[in-house]
Amino acid sequence: MGFTIFLVLSTAPCMLQRRFWSSQTLNPIRCSPSSSNADVSVSTGLLEAPSTTGGAYDFKGATTSLSYEPLSSSKRVTLLRHGLSSWNEESRIQGSSNLSVLTDTGAIQAERCRKALSNQSFDCCFSSPISRAKSSAEIIWQEREQPLVFLDTLKEAHLFFLEGMTNADARKKYPELYSMWREDPANFYVNGIYPIRKLWGTAQEAWREILFTEGENFLVVTHKSILRAMICTALGLAPERFRSIDVNNCGISVFTFNKRGEAMLQNLNMTAHMYSDHVYHF
Repeated sequence: MGFTIFLVLSTAPCMLQRRFWSSQTLNPIRCSPSSSNADVSVSTGLLEAPSTTGGAYDFKGATTSLSYEPLSSSKRVTLLRHGLSSWNEESRIQGSSNLSVLTDTGAIQAERCRKALSNQSFDCCFSSPISRAKSSAEIIWQEREQPLVFLDTLKEAHLFFLEGMTNADARKKYPELYSMWREDPANFYVNGIYPIRKLWGTAQEAWREILFTEGENFLVVTHKSILRAMICTALGLAPERFRSIDVNNCGISVFTFNKRGEAMLQNLNMTAHMYSDHVYHF
């Protein structure tokens, strides 16, 4: 049995305007066909930034306040993880150790960050004083005149005798402890301390130090675990959600805060600059 298929093509004017966005130029490209062979017109005007809050900040309690009291102004905080370290390469547990240092590859990554953020104006850069983060921050900040401030609250979690061990050795020598660290970090307990639960308190202290600093736009260079804790506390997530956030070496995340100290995540773990000469505009 044969089938006949009829296609009906309408030549009626298009009543809807379609708008497409170029991911490279962020300029609007408008397609407004009025006939079957209509021309496509391209606008080269600058894109006006849309509202990023969607009105969420207009409502009290819409998000969690990290300041507990009014701020002098709204803030933007750009979070950045340090570049590749020697213990990253060797798959060692780093923690708060200062023996893991920035590698040549890590220095190149930090330089990429510097270029990627070259269009951004910052009032201050905060960094962990631990070597791998400190070196990354110094590369990224090298041509700026604003202050570079080292905060102890940005140090990585202290993991005691596990620091410096390869993951393979730690899994073999302390199987139960290592399993808890990897699979249930909120209940990871060593030397009488819950390092991740303690890290949540440290992250909240770091946020308050940053948010009550004079200025409106800050850069923060630090470590993976404390970044996870900072992101989670800003979003109101408990220590049980520690591994629900991942941050690559030199990955960039951005938060904005209203005057009530309520956080809104704008970007998470951006890495385009690691693979191209991408420069950020946010």
